Amino acid sequence: MKLTILNTREQKPIYSLLKSQFGFSKKLEYAFLLSEKEKIYIANKEVFEIDMKKLNVSSVGMYFGELRNDELRLSIEGSQLIGSEALKGVVEVDDPTGWMSGLDIPYDGSEKGFVLIKHGDDYLGCGKVVDGKVLNYVGKVRRIHISS
Repeated sequence: MKLTILNTREQKPIYSLLKSQFGFSKKLEYAFLLSEKEKIYIANKEVFEIDMKKLNVSSVGMYFGELRNDELRLSIEGSQLIGSEALKGVVEVDDPTGWMSGLDIPYDGSEKGFVLIKHGDDYLGCGKVVDGKVLNYVGKVRRIHISS
């Protein structure tokens, strides 16, 4: 996987999307990396002080989200990182079980596009509001399985 380290100018579209979609206006103290498939990773800036040529490294950083059609879809960790500072684009659920099981959830609110899913103080990921529901993007390996 080839990752490109984004400079400050190249990070501006990401911060712009964080602001417009979620009302998040702080700066994150991480380096941003972009994959060829528009996936965004973040890492502590100090990691780049290490000479990577002497190491067998397959990836760097934590998956933060991905750019999709001029929108930003955050990972579970990305939603947890910015969630407490998000001023909009947050949908609260009463019971997180359905969401964490991979189910879409009904939604009749006013938010549009990608939204953060929240239960209490916990941020559970990011989904997309479409036709009266929030589409679930929790990966199969991260879903909880409930036996009946």
